[in-house]
Amino acid sequence: MKQALALRHVDFEDLGTLAGVLEQRGYHIRHADPARDDLSALRREEPDLLIVLGGPMRATDVAGYPFLGEEAQWLRDRRAAARPSIGVCLGAQVMAVAAGGDVAPMGLNEIGMGTVSITPAGQGTLLRLLADAPVLHWHGDGIALPAGEVSLASTGPCAVQAFELSGHQLGLQFHLEADLDRITEWTTGHAEEVAQAGLDGKVIAAAAKAQAQAMKAASEAFFATWLDGLPA
Repeated sequence: MKQALALRHVDFEDLGTLAGVLEQRGYHIRHADPARDDLSALRREEPDLLIVLGGPMRATDVAGYPFLGEEAQWLRDRRAAARPSIGVCLGAQVMAVAAGGDVAPMGLNEIGMGTVSITPAGQGTLLRLLADAPVLHWHGDGIALPAGEVSLASTGPCAVQAFELSGHQLGLQFHLEADLDRITEWTTGHAEEVAQAGLDGKVIAAAAKAQAQAMKAASEAFFATWLDGLPA
């Protein structure tokens, strides 16, 4: 059985609807929490798929969160070995940093339901499946990709919403995986961030629940197609 390992930084920022897609494709899912689990021990298992999930810390704050440096090295090693990886939000930022890019504050928090614009470079990729699809945005940092890499999707505040790197690495700044039926866990867990952004958690939750089924359908179709395209 294929092995998928998810690095989870916050309990409610989990695999969400992606879990069902992985199970349908024969993956056995394991979770690790980098703040308390020894990543160096887990590296030896070389999972078939690594998913680095979201979190509130900055991807470059290795001094405050040393495990972020370990995650970046793991992603570099996996890219060199062409072992597939997915980075979501913080995970995408760590993926970009590991490849030689950077992250920096955008000057605002992009939080709530929205869409992404598919860039010309993204039109010929699987990102085209997400044109007009609802997605959940929840971040305040933006990605600067390394030289030679291009953004596949964007929004007004954020030029890099998606990218792909060699070695089967997919980075998504937005949360396509989130189970919106559990959105109140997000609005409660990130209540201070929501308040600082001048937003209303109840409004965010209502919009998310109204689009839960549409985003789940888009998520399942996108991730299934991406997984099916991986080498055997």
